[in-house]
Amino acid sequence: MDTAGLMLTAAGEALIIILDPYRLMFLSIGCVLGLILGILPGIGGLAGTAMLLPFTFSMDPYTAFAFLLGLASTTATGDPIPAVMFGVPGGAGSAATVLDGLPMAKRGEAGRALSACYMSSLMGGLFGAALMAISIPILRPLMLSFGSPEMLALAVFGISTVSVLSGRAPLKGISAAGLGIMLAMIGSDPQTGTLRWTMDSLYLWEGMKLLPLVLGIFALPELADLMISRTAISGDNKISIKGGMLQGARDCFKHWWLICRCSWIGAFFGAVPGIGGSIIDWLAYGHALKTEKGARETFGKGDVRGLIASEASNNAKEGGALVPTVAFGIPGSAGMAILLGAFLIHGLVPGPDMLTKNLKFTYSMVWSVALANVLGAGMCYLFSSQFAKLATLRYSLILPSVLAIIYIGAFEGSRNWGDLYSLLAFGLLGWTMKQLKWPRPPFILGYVLGDILERYLFISMERYGTEWLIPTSWDSVRWAVLIIFAAAIASLLKPVYETIRSKGLRLYGAPKFVPSDLFAVFMIALMGYMLWEASEWNFKARIVPTIVGSMAIFFAGFSLLHNIFARRIEEAERASGNLAGEAVHMDLESDTGHLETKVILTRAAMFFGWLVGFMASMATIGLIPTVPLFVILFMRFEGKEPWRLIIPQAVFLTAFIYVMFDQMLTIPWPPTLLGDFFPGLKGMIPSV
Repeated sequence: MDTAGLMLTAAGEALIIILDPYRLMFLSIGCVLGLILGILPGIGGLAGTAMLLPFTFSMDPYTAFAFLLGLASTTATGDPIPAVMFGVPGGAGSAATVLDGLPMAKRGEAGRALSACYMSSLMGGLFGAALMAISIPILRPLMLSFGSPEMLALAVFGISTVSVLSGRAPLKGISAAGLGIMLAMIGSDPQTGTLRWTMDSLYLWEGMKLLPLVLGIFALPELADLMISRTAISGDNKISIKGGMLQGARDCFKHWWLICRCSWIGAFFGAVPGIGGSIIDWLAYGHALKTEKGARETFGKGDVRGLIASEASNNAKEGGALVPTVAFGIPGSAGMAILLGAFLIHGLVPGPDMLTKNLKFTYSMVWSVALANVLGAGMCYLFSSQFAKLATLRYSLILPSVLAIIYIGAFEGSRNWGDLYSLLAFGLLGWTMKQLKWPRPPFILGYVLGDILERYLFISMERYGTEWLIPTSWDSVRWAVLIIFAAAIASLLKPVYETIRSKGLRLYGAPKFVPSDLFAVFMIALMGYMLWEASEWNFKARIVPTIVGSMAIFFAGFSLLHNIFARRIEEAERASGNLAGEAVHMDLESDTGHLETKVILTRAAMFFGWLVGFMASMATIGLIPTVPLFVILFMRFEGKEPWRLIIPQAVFLTAFIYVMFDQMLTIPWPPTLLGDFFPGLKGMIPSV
């Protein structure tokens, strides 16, 4: 039998195995758990996969992997729910969904937005599974030819997309990305062991954690604005769920070619080890912004194509990540690293055997991913009516529960108090950036790719010298590296060039300084201080931070001068209606502009005061006793809610957190003052 016949036979036998009712039952259970973890902001499927791994010991390999892949594949399907409803990313991979999902919910199109997310997730997930099915035997030579220079080039290309993700403020975006890269280098330098910007804190030795950073930058600012405006997410209490659901599905079939392209992006970058799922949605979103007609005027304001691009790539990445995991034993993501442990537990060895004698098992994984996406999307459609109605709830009913879950999600970063301090600090930074219209996506992208960029740069230099970049002979040319670098440089410089060409020196006039310019001064001062500290480090430890920091300061300074000298002319052009062709602001815009500055600052201080109070109570009596206390105080004093609503919400939320996180996930809660003074209470009161 030829190769194609063997593959088809193995695929057919694998489908029959997976359709066994017993295995389908466990696949469905995994899907339900994956959706729950996707809905909970910041928790994600990684913790769930790790938690459930021991339960697979007694299962046969087919059942075990159906169970685990059901969870891993549907977590991304549930991610859009909090992203659309509250502007809170369910995971780092759904951050781009917030940009268009929340504006759609605010104008009463939550049903349509969720439906578009589900259908594009389903189509992207099926695409990823199909790609895995056909690509493992084909792509093996290509994947093996990828070295550290190619990985570095891909990281640089990812960084270059900040020019797209910065929208109308490319200089600000590049500066924010530079700060993100520098923050990614906090901790022990892998080359020399130098401690970089750790401030004598043990928590920072291993670097900043992604979860509290993402939740702080994207989640807390949206909740802060919700409390400042003191409204529901959507002012329309008559959300058309059924009509919206049908329209969202139609949108996906209408833009099927966009789904195909973004699924390719998700699957490809998901298959590249080390890139990670935190940037794939941004890459796909940036691609859609550049290629879709009229996108620059509508993206970020509630364009369904933004949702489709983000979610299609987000779900397709799982199938892509399985390719290097199965074929080479190289995990394509952190979740796949846990699956490698499952391989060893069940006596399977990733590599050539998975493409020969275990080919049937490999295709059972493909079917598991495909069926999980179908089941996950079906479950989401079934309950979307309830999800969409959440957008009409008052802020005082939403905030207490979401904030409690966010604190737990941030704590999952490293289960250290430093995670909560980071959450608060980045929440304040993210809210300030949003208010002053500094784009936040480039900051996240720079942070995610910063460590990858530095690591592959040093590996390339150690292994190949400079020949990988400056070849000494025709045979030593690495064409993939040169092509990707050229595309990255063109992408980075294009928006700056277009601005200069279209406006030139006529843009500048008499200077005008406003208080918001102080944030650029703060950015320059912060990065200047970081460079001053870096000047005393070992050469290898300081070379990359020095280059990145110097470029970031240059762009931030240029942006500051541009704003000061161009402000009067831009205001005049805007007033006369002549400011044509302005690019889209690639971030959520604050909806508190109708309020006075004093009111905004007062209510923002109250919001962050509640957060500080939550942390103080958590440090004193523990997280679980704090939850009902926080719900009662917030709903009663902030929202003036009746007791008939306060008591059930406090009881239900506390019980849910106790069962899910204390009993099932057995999270080791941080020590408390009450537990230190009265050790006997530790066994009596959870989290004390």
